[in-house]
Amino acid sequence: MKKYDINDDIDYTMITESELEEIVKKVASEIDRDYPDPEKRLLLLGILKGSVVFMGDLMKHIKRPVEIDFMKVSSYGASTTSSKTINIMLDLYRHDIEDLDILIVEDIIDSGRTMLYLTKYLENKGASSVKCVALLDKPSRREVDYNADYIGMEVEDKFVVGYGLDYTEKYRALPYIGVLKPEIYTKHD
Repeated sequence: MKKYDINDDIDYTMITESELEEIVKKVASEIDRDYPDPEKRLLLLGILKGSVVFMGDLMKHIKRPVEIDFMKVSSYGASTTSSKTINIMLDLYRHDIEDLDILIVEDIIDSGRTMLYLTKYLENKGASSVKCVALLDKPSRREVDYNADYIGMEVEDKFVVGYGLDYTEKYRALPYIGVLKPEIYTKHD
């Protein structure tokens, strides 16, 4: 019996590990440029679970002080298609939210519905400011008028995994962004 290798499920590498490092450094420098005052509190708000790897690398390259927190938000059901309902499974509970510039850290933006909802939600909670940084952006999938403030890279409409992005909780640990073979995700739908 052949030993299973998760890399065999990948059709091709879209973004290499070294390219990801350069993307993260570029985005971090843009954030440093736009948030120059170290006295103002900047909160990196990671959206679980996909943003964890990106956020961990991003905060290592931001030169100003940052705080971190997490929310778990979902607009996906059991299949690979986005639903119209936004579910907050883990909320941000802070008594000091009005003192924070919040930078939502997201792995990928597809329809834009979740980020549009979350931005308004955090503004309504009283945040000083709310912006978004996304590692990847798929503008061809956009269903609402939403654009992130910082984008690592725009990608074509392919099923991507790795570097935190998953399919059925697999592939998050891959150190690159790969395109999943269609036979992997179509056999479960």
